[in-house]
Amino acid sequence: MTDFEREKHIQYFISNLRMLPSPYTETETNRMTLAFFCLGGLEILGALDKEVSEHNKKDWIEWIYAQQVLPSADGQNDPHCGFRGSPWSGRSFESNATECEYQHYDSSHIANTYTALLNLLLLGDDLSRVNRKAIVKTIQCLQQDDGSIAPTYGSLERDVRFIFCASAISYILNDWSGLDIEQTVLYIKTLQSYEYGIGQSPGEESHGALHFVVQQDGILDKNRLIKWCLDRQSTGFQGRPNKQPDTCYCFWIGASLEMTGAFDLINHDTLRSFLMSTQTKMGGFGKDDKSYPDVLHSYMGVAILSLLGEPGLQPMNTSINLPTSGVDRLKSNSVFWNQF
Repeated sequence: MTDFEREKHIQYFISNLRMLPSPYTETETNRMTLAFFCLGGLEILGALDKEVSEHNKKDWIEWIYAQQVLPSADGQNDPHCGFRGSPWSGRSFESNATECEYQHYDSSHIANTYTALLNLLLLGDDLSRVNRKAIVKTIQCLQQDDGSIAPTYGSLERDVRFIFCASAISYILNDWSGLDIEQTVLYIKTLQSYEYGIGQSPGEESHGALHFVVQQDGILDKNRLIKWCLDRQSTGFQGRPNKQPDTCYCFWIGASLEMTGAFDLINHDTLRSFLMSTQTKMGGFGKDDKSYPDVLHSYMGVAILSLLGEPGLQPMNTSINLPTSGVDRLKSNSVFWNQF
């Protein structure tokens, strides 16, 4: 298959946006992020406004706001504010609330807060119901003494991708006061390994998806980082040495090279050929040519093809992983930016 099947991909994202197949049940707590893969994919394909009615957009905006964990009167929610990934906690549907009672285990997640904001921008919302002050305070609570970020308050998990989420949230909210930037940079510097790739935490193996989140001039050895990324291409890109190429790493590493100004150094034709092999007959992309499609790899597939200049695809802003149309809405329509 050498032709890009745009219409099939549109129908794939639409069908998953309306009803996810049963294997996604175990990912229920991250439904917000799965929704982003579908909405983002449709926007890159230039089909979101055409395929999704204004009525449905409004309904989804209300659903997203109903997942916002807000401050409680007694202050117990202060470390938990932001967006949860779905209504798994059983709270009543309240999309216009301004506070909510503390409920044990009902907490936002940094990744779902990030994708909730992206979804609202893609759907045309002005972010006027987002409690910026509460989210910024929660980010302060999630940052650890060493500069790393926890995904939820009290979690022992540490992943540099949570730093990316916190940074992107701060950018979207136009408020960086929740992050200790100096300590964050010091922590990121500890992640570059002996092979000059980026590990999930200090001393760990370099991993392709992590390079996407630490692109900033002057923090790391840029030239050797670029070489590590370029060495990951065989046909598509592998996530680690001696692994098979994978659709998602084509975007993670390809976008990293785009941000470092080295995207032209990859073999574009070979990369596109690999992506056409992971495109499925039913629409969507699998991780490789033997896998069924899923929404994550499908989004990453159309995103990297956008960077490759595939005709009919909308351009990407790789720095926050959002089609440029979403960034335009952020700066022209959101209450946190258009006041300046």
